[in-house]
Amino acid sequence: MPELPEVETTVRGLAAVLQGARITRLVTHRPDLRRAFPPDLAQRMTGATITALGRRAKYGLIATDRGDSMVFHLGMSGRWRIDPDAIGTHDHLVMDTESGHTLSLFDPRRFGSVDLVTTALLGTLPAFAAMGPEPLGDDFTAAYLKRRLAGRAAPIKGLLLDQRIVAGLGNIYVCEALNMARISPMRAAGQIGPAKLRPLVAAIKEVLVQAIAAGGSTLRDYARPDGELGYFAKDWRVYGCEGEACPCGGTVRRVAQSGRSTFYCPSCQR
Repeated sequence: MPELPEVETTVRGLAAVLQGARITRLVTHRPDLRRAFPPDLAQRMTGATITALGRRAKYGLIATDRGDSMVFHLGMSGRWRIDPDAIGTHDHLVMDTESGHTLSLFDPRRFGSVDLVTTALLGTLPAFAAMGPEPLGDDFTAAYLKRRLAGRAAPIKGLLLDQRIVAGLGNIYVCEALNMARISPMRAAGQIGPAKLRPLVAAIKEVLVQAIAAGGSTLRDYARPDGELGYFAKDWRVYGCEGEACPCGGTVRRVAQSGRSTFYCPSCQR
């Protein structure tokens, strides 16, 4: 599933052709993805000018001069394509711009979603209302994390994946950050003190910045809007590296936590 770096990379790619662009046509080629497209999506977007593009957690935001924002989630296999050679079966939403670009939302497995929300009310969207701070924002600090984890016996990995605690983190980058900070993914979150939380917060920010710079990680069908692949996967420290060497020299192991694969190094992660 595309995580925060993949969505951030997508938004930046879309901004190159959508920022300030006027939408001349929008069509959907099926009634729904994970849920139904807004019934007035084409009416409200056609003729609108894109004023801003952004991201909240794993959602992309496309704001218009009409006071609306199109909110998209890429699901398991979704990606935007810019000026595709042809529109195919899995291009479920297509937009044309006045400047001559065509953009399509390509989603073979249809786990993605598209919503249309009044921009001023984005914070009240159910998906956003209870979210924690952005991990790359100033509000995500060791002090904040200490407050949220206090007294929690649950494993630290699961709580970092909880969108109510921090928005946008996913399995890949939590595994990587915990390895960088030398913290066991099984460790009780409430037992981790400030001396460990400070490097953990720094590691989370560092791994996300590095992944964004590399264009994200390509898993299954993910690619950037320009068709290029994300190259951060070649720099994974532990994710997907079972049986291989950790940077510390130990051997990476895989365990299951809450139905997800966790990759870690028992030699350095305590």
